[in-house]
Amino acid sequence: MPIGIMSAMHEEIHLLHKQMEVESEVLLGMRTYFVGKLYGKEVVVVFSRWGKVAAASTATALIVKFGVDEIIFSGVAGGLDKRLNIGDIVIGESLIQHDMDATPIFSKFEIPLMDKTYFDSDTNISKRLTSAAQKYVAENKLENVLIEEFGLHSPTIYSGNIASGDRFISDNTEIERFRTELPDVLCVEMEGAAVAQICYEYGVPFGIVRTISDSANDDAHIDFIRFVDKVASHYTSGIIEGYLGGVNEKGEL
Repeated sequence: MPIGIMSAMHEEIHLLHKQMEVESEVLLGMRTYFVGKLYGKEVVVVFSRWGKVAAASTATALIVKFGVDEIIFSGVAGGLDKRLNIGDIVIGESLIQHDMDATPIFSKFEIPLMDKTYFDSDTNISKRLTSAAQKYVAENKLENVLIEEFGLHSPTIYSGNIASGDRFISDNTEIERFRTELPDVLCVEMEGAAVAQICYEYGVPFGIVRTISDSANDDAHIDFIRFVDKVASHYTSGIIEGYLGGVNEKGEL
C-alpha cells in the first residue's frame, strides 16, 4: 500500500512533486492527490491547506480513498522552546490541540469522549525520520546565501511534543501562556494534532516532522513565505528522500 505524504502549503511539497513519477492525479474535495512513485516507493502526495479541518479531511481521504498504510506530515512550525532556532527540526512524539477547551465538562485540552489529550506518533516512523533528518543536516546542501540570510549554520534536531490549533501564533503574550500551560511543548503549528487524531481513529501509523520557521512571536511574519519556499521545501525534500530511500524500519541508514 502507498505512503501518504502531506504538507499544508504548496511551497512545502513542490520539490517532492517535481521528483515524483506521477502516475495519476485525482481531484477530490478541492485537492489534487498525486499518485505515483517517489524514490522507488509508492506514494500519494497532497497539500492539505492550512488548519485542522483541512488537514483532517485530507488525512481521511488518504486513508479511505487511497488506502495508505502510513502518513507523513512535513511542514513548518513556530518555536516555543527557548532552545529552538530558525532552521532547527522537530520530530513530533505526541500531538495536542491547544485550542480544544470543553471545560467544565471535560478537562482543558482533552478531546471530548475520547479520554485523550495527546496522540502519539509511531515510534519506528519517528526514528526513521530522525535518522533521515540527521543525514540531511550533515550533508548541508543549502545554498550559502540562504544559510547566511537565515542563520542556518548548525541546525539541531529535537524530538518532543507539538501543539496544533487554528490560530497563527505571533504574540509574545501568547508565547508565555503556552510556556505556562504546556511547558513540555516544543513548537506550535496548525495541522499535526488533527492528522494525529484521524490516524489514531483509523489505526494508521503516522509521523510528523517540522522545520522551525520562526519563534511564534511578534516577528513571526517576517520572510515567512520566502523561508518556506527557499528553505523548508528543501528540508522536506531531503528528509523525505532519506526516509523513503535510505533508512530502514529500525531507523538505521
